[in-house]
Amino acid sequence: MISLSEISYIIYDAVVYIAVAFAIFLIGKFVYQLLHPSFKVKEELVKKDNFAFAIAHVGYYVGLLLAIGSAIVGPSNGLVNDIIDIAVYGLLAIVLLNCSIFLSDYLMLRNFSIRKEIIEDQNAGTGIIEGAVSVASGLIIFGAVSGESGDMLFGILTAVVFWAFGQLALILTTRFYNWITPYNIHDHIEKDNVAVGIGFAGAIIAIGNLIRFGLVGDFEGWLPSFTETGFELVVGLILLPVMRLITDKILLPGEKLTDEIINQERPNVGAALVEAFAYIGGSVLITWCL
Repeated sequence: MISLSEISYIIYDAVVYIAVAFAIFLIGKFVYQLLHPSFKVKEELVKKDNFAFAIAHVGYYVGLLLAIGSAIVGPSNGLVNDIIDIAVYGLLAIVLLNCSIFLSDYLMLRNFSIRKEIIEDQNAGTGIIEGAVSVASGLIIFGAVSGESGDMLFGILTAVVFWAFGQLALILTTRFYNWITPYNIHDHIEKDNVAVGIGFAGAIIAIGNLIRFGLVGDFEGWLPSFTETGFELVVGLILLPVMRLITDKILLPGEKLTDEIINQERPNVGAALVEAFAYIGGSVLITWCL
């Protein structure tokens, strides 16, 4: 039976961990605002009621939470060592997450201005995708940072290398998704088609989750880690067209997903939500079964 003194120590440690994590979260929030000076949070959320910005902003917070969580999970090495680990890896996670957003903006959504679509046009589809990129990147960072990998310097090295590999895999997979869809994603997103944005966002998060699953765990060597992550990526490439077919034939019987999303005067957001669920649900199911 746990004594009162042991319970008090557990509570004390938990409060300290939460306080440190919250401090790092605030730093992550400040860094995001510093890197996006044209994004006036109060003005967009309160004065303009900008839903596109709200979705992108909350997506960043979710990704930030996942990234910071990568430094918290795992066995304890003592309160002081844990605080140092959380601080170092938490700050590293902030840097990696913002690098992910920068790369994705210029490589994944390169055909138009993200700032213009979210701030000026209040394009909800773009905001949803931007938020999904943050969530997927947070998942990748969670897999890259969590786990034991030797001393801290080597741990930072493996985290950065695995993050870079995962980010490249995410960008390539989204290119593949655009290739297998019977319409140009960028064109329809720029036309404020929220349904297309939702479906694409589901695919992004699903792939991020699979990459996370391939990266998570203790470091056992470069080749095993890259092999497992590569296998998860191949599974993801198979998952996307299969899940889209399942959505067409089973989840939306008698209807064409493409017709519902782009060939209507008012795109069917509900059908896009079903498509996004199929991608994300399929990725979760795969991680449970492997």
